[in-house]
Amino acid sequence: MPLSVKQGQVIHAILNGPARSIVLDGAIRSGKTLSTLLAWATWIDQKAPAGPLVMIGRTRDTIQRNLIEPLAELDHGIVTHVTTRSTTATVMGRKVYLIGANDAQAESKIRGLTLAGAYVDEATLLPEAFFVQLTGRLSVPGATLIATTNPDSPAHWLKTRYLDKAGSLGWAYYQFTMNDNPALTPEYVEAKRREFTGLWRRRFIQGEWVSAEGAVYSMWDPTQHVVPHDSLPPTRAVLGVGVDYGTTNASAAIMLVLGTDGVLYAVDEWREDSTETTRYTDGQLSNSLRTWLTCPHLPPTDTEGLLMTPRYICLDPAAASFRAQLAADGVRTERAVNNIAPGIALVATGLSEGWLRISDRCTALIREIPGYSWDPRATAVGVDRPIKTADHSCDALRYAVATLESLWRPHIRRR
Repeated sequence: MPLSVKQGQVIHAILNGPARSIVLDGAIRSGKTLSTLLAWATWIDQKAPAGPLVMIGRTRDTIQRNLIEPLAELDHGIVTHVTTRSTTATVMGRKVYLIGANDAQAESKIRGLTLAGAYVDEATLLPEAFFVQLTGRLSVPGATLIATTNPDSPAHWLKTRYLDKAGSLGWAYYQFTMNDNPALTPEYVEAKRREFTGLWRRRFIQGEWVSAEGAVYSMWDPTQHVVPHDSLPPTRAVLGVGVDYGTTNASAAIMLVLGTDGVLYAVDEWREDSTETTRYTDGQLSNSLRTWLTCPHLPPTDTEGLLMTPRYICLDPAAASFRAQLAADGVRTERAVNNIAPGIALVATGLSEGWLRISDRCTALIREIPGYSWDPRATAVGVDRPIKTADHSCDALRYAVATLESLWRPHIRRR
């Protein structure tokens, strides 16, 4: 396969260079993963010292999708003895541990290990304490760290603590653009540039470390993203419901379905607005939500879809009392995935690429999205976090999309 000059430089640095930590950042589809996976497999085969090896991502699902499957596609002999839920894989004959690191507890997964090598996917999404622990654990002579990431805030810890000091730390640091991937046509690059706007274009397409400012979903266009309920396509699957819980503010739910056209639809919403003077008990909210769940949510013409029920109820992980109430009332819930920035990026990508649309029944969600904005105080310390106001339906949508990703991703239609 053809490689660009920069991809060749990265492979040479990993296999022959003096740096023991090699980090790549830049645009999506810019060739970062291909070059580093090729080098990782070759390094394991030819150079890796004895000792534990790890491949790390936000979750084991993302490791499978972003790393294991592409490695297997390069050559069927590279990866053996791995299944969808595996915690290990055999890469070039060596056991490699697969570690999801999506919260503060992840640090304990590598505590006590003396590592010979690590491959890190989506490095900016890892907890800082985990990354610090990881670098300290790579203490076998000849141990190597390979990491890739898309850009984030310029105040992000990875940039300020490591990338800005790469030279003095002895790290090799490469920045990629789409022009560094010879497999991409000019037409494809231009199409991707048009799909993203604002913050996401600058980070994902232009490869810039830029602060989150203004509207979260700057690509939002009701004429493109809102669909009349009676014009929805037939339903392929009712995936589930994302639920945000409030005591002195709103509680909201968004039902997510997969259409036969390969598009995700927020098809219907539930909402109860509590205030300081009118507060709903958990029992009242449970009754209301359970009643809503039994109502028809799809157009009457969708005769097959009307017979489907949501597979999962993805509840705000902080809603312990409401979870207990729903359980007492016979409703099983899942803890919603609540990694805020990755979840927002997922929703933003869906809106930009056209595989996520909103039914006009979701009136509260449609009202919230235009005013859903980044918190400048969080931005100042390198954290991407929205202002916590008028965000309940937006949070419910994010919970549904992020938590149910493994169900819908294989089926969505990409432009």
